Amino acid sequence: MYSEGNFPFVNLARRQLCNHKALYTHKMSLVCASRNLASLRLLAAACCHSKVATRRQQSSEVRSLVGRDFLTLKHFQPDDIKQLLWTAKDLKTRIKDHKEVITPLAGKNIAMVFQKRSTRTRLSTESGMHLLGGHAEFLGPDDVHIGVNESVKDTARVLSSMSDLILARVYGQQDLDILADEANVPVISGLSDLYHPLQILADFMTLQEHFGYLRGLKVAWVGDGNNILHSLMMGCSKLGIDLSFATPKGYEADSNIVHDAVKFAAASGANLTITNDPMEAVYRADAIITDTWVSMGQEEEKQKRLEDFRGYQVSRKMLKEAGADWVFLHCLPRKGEEVTDDVFYDNQHSLVWQEAENRRWTVMFQTPNTTLHSL
Repeated sequence: MYSEGNFPFVNLARRQLCNHKALYTHKMSLVCASRNLASLRLLAAACCHSKVATRRQQSSEVRSLVGRDFLTLKHFQPDDIKQLLWTAKDLKTRIKDHKEVITPLAGKNIAMVFQKRSTRTRLSTESGMHLLGGHAEFLGPDDVHIGVNESVKDTARVLSSMSDLILARVYGQQDLDILADEANVPVISGLSDLYHPLQILADFMTLQEHFGYLRGLKVAWVGDGNNILHSLMMGCSKLGIDLSFATPKGYEADSNIVHDAVKFAAASGANLTITNDPMEAVYRADAIITDTWVSMGQEEEKQKRLEDFRGYQVSRKMLKEAGADWVFLHCLPRKGEEVTDDVFYDNQHSLVWQEAENRRWTVMFQTPNTTLHSL
């Protein structure tokens, strides 16, 4: 980006400086118009771009985001993630604020496979696809019996023949991996037992909107060592965001994912702190994040989990240890034992509603064959 210091004759008369600024503004408007036009062309072309073609064309030096599966942030470079966040914010600004009509996905459809119910994932995907001119087809547990009446491999091939994109919200990460391997259209993770990357992109987008930056922030996680934490570990360690996470003993994060996060953090300069003490985790944190203690499929463990998670409720008392301008995030739905009302409904510090809305914008840039290369 240019600044006044880049103009060659900044010390000349004000009139000359104004001329330079006018020229710069004109050039920047042309650049933005060019970027937007290029992105829309790419967006429209993306849904006709098969994964097979993408794999052939990509080299180790050139990494396009078009046509790639989106299963975990582990497989994306820091610049890729930044591009995704930039694109989501640009779509939000253009469509929500400027009321632009952008429909490059007219005639395209996404198959939404849900083994697990969800308000935000379903609504954000369906409404986002609609805003871009496409169509979303919801397939719930009664519609698709993955691995039961039909193998995951066969399901992937059938869905690929009738859809331009697949979003799957499943119990096991292995089902997502098989879908991605067997489908000839891109596959997006709507959630698995191991990762929830779309949620973390919405979290990052929300934090970036609030603070104006991500690198150098300290994020604290208080709760279960689950899929949200795993994706948070991947994203923070890649983007240089300090992460401190507290889980009860016996509920720690996956050791393989911890190993990957430590490796990525060493490259980005992020600090990772692993503890069983929530107070230690939230110390001077800019953002505090938690989630459900009892996920779908764990209902039989509820009473034990409630006992094991005592002391992990996010409260005013706990947040006395946090940074002065702390914010709170929760992927929802929320239960009272996870966070007190005075924190959850705090209009100044709680960003949960903005975070929920951003689920739409961060899934929208995934829908045209899993992301844009420029916008």
